[in-house]
Amino acid sequence: MNLLYLRKFYEKYKFHLLVWSLYIIYEVFILGLATHSFREPGAYLLVYLVNILTFYTYGFFLKKIIKTGSIPIKIIKITALIIIIIFAYIVSTFLLIILFEQMGLITANPSRSLNREFILPCIYRSILYIGYSTGYIYVVKSFQDQKKVEALERQNLVTQIEKQALENDLVQSQNNYLRSQINPHFLFNTLNFIYNDARKKAPMAADAIMNLAEMMRYALKRPAASEMVPLSEEIEQIEHLINLHKLRTANTINLELQVSGDMFGLRFPPLILLTLVENIFKHGNISHSTQPAIIKIAYENDKLNINTINMINDNKGKQTESHHVGIDNVGKRLSSFYGNDYIFKYYQDQLNRYITEIGVTVVNPLARLNR
Repeated sequence: MNLLYLRKFYEKYKFHLLVWSLYIIYEVFILGLATHSFREPGAYLLVYLVNILTFYTYGFFLKKIIKTGSIPIKIIKITALIIIIIFAYIVSTFLLIILFEQMGLITANPSRSLNREFILPCIYRSILYIGYSTGYIYVVKSFQDQKKVEALERQNLVTQIEKQALENDLVQSQNNYLRSQINPHFLFNTLNFIYNDARKKAPMAADAIMNLAEMMRYALKRPAASEMVPLSEEIEQIEHLINLHKLRTANTINLELQVSGDMFGLRFPPLILLTLVENIFKHGNISHSTQPAIIKIAYENDKLNINTINMINDNKGKQTESHHVGIDNVGKRLSSFYGNDYIFKYYQDQLNRYITEIGVTVVNPLARLNR
């Protein structure tokens, strides 16, 4: 534990240790050799102990002073701090000398006192290290301010780049939209690009984009309203629509899609299934905890049955009136395709559920070929 603490301390303050080591070596050995004068080890220990404490003590309080207050207040505080540090330097040096003499670290001097010869060198040394500390603090502050300025400049540059990128994306999206009106394939390529880009960052948004792209692709290639379409493709569009609503509502809807029978090769009038499902989302209670909305599509023995069941949302108010508009259109479309050869019912039961039933005869040409 102690070794780990020492290692962290060294990593944090190794620059300080290096500078102080070089400085002490210079003063003790270089100047000592130059003047042929060396002092007792205890004297060096005392001097540099007081000097280093003065350096860091003054620097600690100076950092606090320069962070707050107006310039006149800062000048007054710094002046008071310098006077206090000089006084503390003189007193602490004198007391440590007495202590070191008693411990035998330095030779005792009975005539030692707080006289002019003692005080003036202490004032000089204290002011010297106050100056060192002041320079160090302002150099460090200058580097910190420079880093902050560089960080702000980098952030500003990143912001400008992001802003430019967003503007470019907006322009590109507008251009893509205009071009997609002429070339639908370009629109789908763009949606695929957005889907691939969003898939890792926002999977839910990517799923929504993919479902929307498939619905738009189907809408663009869908034949005229007077023509039949593959029933499997209509079911696929219902699945896309359900997925979009699940994503929009964070998967809180309670809805079941039940498909049974072989739908491959079956053809059915377009828009009928989608109208029924959209009516469920618009006018039904699809978040009921115990009564799920149900969409049943079953094909057996050339009979296609489509049923929808959903709780009625009483909070819809007048919007429920528009429910019958879509239902009436379904009836008209069934009549135009099948004449009188179909069953279509819609009603409200005693459980406050809205139910629709469609029954038609649909012959699968592929099934005939396999017979």
